[in-house]
Amino acid sequence: MSNGSLSLPTSANGAKPPFTRPTANFHPSVWGDRFLSYVPTSAESDSHIQQAKLLKEDVRKSLVSPIDHNNFSFKLNFIDSVQRLGVSYHFEHEIDTLLCQIYNISTKDNNIIAHSDHLYHTALLFRLLRQHGYRISSGIFCKFLDQTGKFKESLADDIQGMLSLYEAAGLRCHGEDMLEEAHKFSFEQLTKFITIQLSCSHTTRVQHSLKQSLRRGLPRLEATYYMSFYEEDPSHDEKLLTFAKLDFNMLQELHLKEVSSLTKWWTKDLNVLTNLPFTRDRIVECCFWILGVYFEPQYSRWITTKGTALGSIIDDLYDAYGTIEELELFTSAIERLVQAHMAEARWCYTNHIPTMEEYMEVRGISSGYPFLMTLSFLGMEDTTEEVLIWATNEPVIIAASTAIARIMDDIVGDEREHVVSSIYCYMKQHKVSRKCAIEELQKLVENAWKDINDACLAPTQVPMTFLIRAVNFARVIDVLYKDEDNYTNAGGIMKDHIESLLVKKMSL
Repeated sequence: MSNGSLSLPTSANGAKPPFTRPTANFHPSVWGDRFLSYVPTSAESDSHIQQAKLLKEDVRKSLVSPIDHNNFSFKLNFIDSVQRLGVSYHFEHEIDTLLCQIYNISTKDNNIIAHSDHLYHTALLFRLLRQHGYRISSGIFCKFLDQTGKFKESLADDIQGMLSLYEAAGLRCHGEDMLEEAHKFSFEQLTKFITIQLSCSHTTRVQHSLKQSLRRGLPRLEATYYMSFYEEDPSHDEKLLTFAKLDFNMLQELHLKEVSSLTKWWTKDLNVLTNLPFTRDRIVECCFWILGVYFEPQYSRWITTKGTALGSIIDDLYDAYGTIEELELFTSAIERLVQAHMAEARWCYTNHIPTMEEYMEVRGISSGYPFLMTLSFLGMEDTTEEVLIWATNEPVIIAASTAIARIMDDIVGDEREHVVSSIYCYMKQHKVSRKCAIEELQKLVENAWKDINDACLAPTQVPMTFLIRAVNFARVIDVLYKDEDNYTNAGGIMKDHIESLLVKKMSL
């Protein structure tokens, strides 16, 4: 999106004066030709591959060993660490089986029965089961309330418990007042903690969790943070940690190969800088975007990354370059794909502010998110016709992810004068201030996340492996558009994130 004049002026006789294109002057790529060529590193050495195989088997044995009362808490922590270190994709069957055993042992009619009086373990058990699709009741947290129905103030001294409760509350759905209160209470207590305990060992982790919630963070990016926290924990499993580091470095090599090939396609085959100088040069950022959707080696990211990059070009063509006459001709040529973009262009040139409902319908299509989510399924081997039919019939989780993308992009990009946004639409329709409109739109984002959380609980319409793609598309938006448009302004946080995934290696 870009800045520019709101409408085309006309002279006294009705003739249009020479038109100045609303060029955005996007800053150039911060990467240059860094990823253009790929040179393998020692991460692919035979010794590392063999070491990883042996360590993987050790981790698998820990997951499949019998569970009992004595090692119940250990099993919970081990599953959590495997997932947060980014290697759970190696052990999906083992984790499925273990969590099923844990569910059968610890619940009755979806209620967690007596397990632990410790807040940390109770919240961890609740979160792990909910993350896996079990529709667990939040009533288990009643035992942590006082006589007034509020969470006991004494819990505030248990920082690990507070953090575990905060992460569990991230999976709240509509109507769950208990988890709403849990989120509010834990957030307040953790915020107080970091203002007082500036040098405590937990401070850095709490600060990160408050800035980027676990539920809304990108799993592979979160793994880079968790590895340092986990390594500092005296009780960490050295074999698991070493395996996670080796796996990260080896998988990074695969990702670098892909980024190099896609960069060549962008710069050499399409020659975007010469042929389309008005567009954002963001192919590396597009690669990062889709790595956020699926980083696992068994999935193909090519088609979805190319679709994202081409969608970015079309977005810039309509928002930052084309005249209305040119856009009419272009729209006629590929009408079904870009009709929604054309509707937005007409809004801009006629100063029309649509209703929120009209805006969200049109902008949801032009954002490309429903298309990209469906496209991402083509990179997955187990995609069926039924899954594609489901995806093209506006399921709640795809609609919610799209709404998050549209609203968060609008909030951080609201200074673009010529672009109609959900903020303007809400202000006009409800006759409220800009501040009030943003607050209400942020509530819609929270509600959309509740829709996502609910759609991931059993029974589900499609397997979790497809639902999690829609979750990850929403996560990308939360990571990149929380404070500003870090796709357009790619030199700050986006650059740091890309370096974490594609430049920096894990030290062994």
